[in-house]
Amino acid sequence: MKKSILLSLLITASSTLFAQNAQDILGIWLNEERDAQIEVFKEKDHYFGKIVWLEKAKDENGEWMLDVKNPDEKLKSRKKLGMTVMQNLVWDVKEKEWNDGKIYDAREGDTYSLYAKTDGKDTLNLRGYIGFALFGKTTSWTRSIRK
Repeated sequence: MKKSILLSLLITASSTLFAQNAQDILGIWLNEERDAQIEVFKEKDHYFGKIVWLEKAKDENGEWMLDVKNPDEKLKSRKKLGMTVMQNLVWDVKEKEWNDGKIYDAREGDTYSLYAKTDGKDTLNLRGYIGFALFGKTTSWTRSIRK
């Protein structure tokens, strides 16, 4: 009897310990390529991510790396450092994930629909897709700094 009570308590404690909540996404994350850090922050009920560090923020001439692949001509001259690349994610309490967002890939100049989940407290899995999530790509970011 004591063993079953102890086992029940351990299962309950571990599921509570690893349960995701809306604030788990906040902080600074290192991208999968390990050449950029993205700060995820909250405004009202939406989550955003902006580039706060780039391994190569300037080119060999000392000029800022620009968003030259952006399809919008007006945005091609903006710096990559400081650029918002993740927008409008919302916490879905039922699914225990952030969804309905967008993510911009500055390497290619493409924008994708986005949902994200944490894997533990220090890994963020982001799924970018066009149309259906089945046809997309997942990337994993590693936590650098917790908020």
